[in-house]
Amino acid sequence: MGKIIAIANQKGGVGKTTTSINLAASLGVLEKKVLLIDADPQANATSGLGIDVEAVTNGTYQLLEHSTTAKDAIVKTTSPNLDLIPAHIDLVAVEIELVDKKNREYMLKQMVTDLKKDYDYIIIDCAPSLGLLTLNALTAADAVIIPIQCEYFALEGLGKLLNTIKSVQKVHNSGLDIEGLLLTMYDSRLRLSNQVVEEVKKHFDAMVFNTIIQRNVRLSEAPSYGESIISYDASSRGANNYLSLAEELIQKNK
Repeated sequence: MGKIIAIANQKGGVGKTTTSINLAASLGVLEKKVLLIDADPQANATSGLGIDVEAVTNGTYQLLEHSTTAKDAIVKTTSPNLDLIPAHIDLVAVEIELVDKKNREYMLKQMVTDLKKDYDYIIIDCAPSLGLLTLNALTAADAVIIPIQCEYFALEGLGKLLNTIKSVQKVHNSGLDIEGLLLTMYDSRLRLSNQVVEEVKKHFDAMVFNTIIQRNVRLSEAPSYGESIISYDASSRGANNYLSLAEELIQKNK
């Protein structure tokens, strides 16, 4: 049985989509069968894997509306062992359309739970908010990875996210675990980066992944070519970091 992992943080620009794409691609390269679900209306995980967002007619929106099946929404990517359920800007309407529906927090769970038998890992790229889309992802997930940027406001809002996770555990998904906190955009030359790493490790200790994602130009360039860092530059520091994270995740789940 596969494991569903949501990549969530309501702060934008912390590396959620970068982590979703590159962790998924790294797991695929390590011979795990992976499905990436783009649950962000910006659809960056979709375009970042070379899929034309404008051409998406079957994706996460249709899945949440129950107008398609999960299997019909899956598209193949050029990355080994990696499939995708794409997103489109129309996903923005879901927050309004589902608001008065019964069991609205369970729409994604109902549609993807069956897929666990087909994949080793299902990764959900969440929107930068704590709205209905993220709530659906957390309700469907077995665990959550929280990317934290190594910058000044890193811990701001983390308490709010942890409270949301607690309330999801209490009301919708008692089995939801925190897989780990992932430090991203680390620059060893900056004192601030090192201070953030110290602070996060001091407060959260064993919850923090050993792997730290370092700032890397190649990581920023890869999405504009519609490729993961593994396809774009397998020898880069970014590729090494994400392969190391994938190995750590596999070890943790043995």
